[in-house]
Amino acid sequence: MRSSLDFIYKAAGALAAFFILAIVVLVFAQVCLNLADKVSAAITGHAIGLTIPSYSDFTGFFLAASTFLALAYCLRAGGHIRVTLVLGRLSKGAQRAFEMLVTAIALMMSAYATWYMALLVAESLEYGDRSSGMVSVPIWIPQLPVALGLGILTLALADELLSLARGAPASWDGKGENLLSE
Repeated sequence: MRSSLDFIYKAAGALAAFFILAIVVLVFAQVCLNLADKVSAAITGHAIGLTIPSYSDFTGFFLAASTFLALAYCLRAGGHIRVTLVLGRLSKGAQRAFEMLVTAIALMMSAYATWYMALLVAESLEYGDRSSGMVSVPIWIPQLPVALGLGILTLALADELLSLARGAPASWDGKGENLLSE
């Protein structure tokens, strides 16, 4: 089970990296087209008008996808920012209880966000909502990776809470197993 869960977290992280790479490629291509326009204007006196339609919309969609798909991987790798001022002043038992409480709260918040994002995707699909850019995209398509990322984060938080309840150290504290230790 552990290897299956870790595979899901890593796959989501890899997909997030893919979307970041897609942002880089798209922006680089648009910069090259802008440069070609400038060169054309300098040589011929007028620009060609090269552009990637709705490239800023697509990069925004890719940014949302990469952000949300990376959440679970980042959690398991210990990459989320944590404020440990309170934890450092507590006994080991109180630290564990506090970690479990905070993880349970995060799990509830993530489950709530996942539920409502899934409802939003279903609603967008039902009503046929589309983006307003030059290239009109069914809005459920960019919403889907956000919902998926939240769902995987919810799974990771449930996994973490169960591990903490069984007495294992938190994956993010450096003592437990995390995705980067392999």
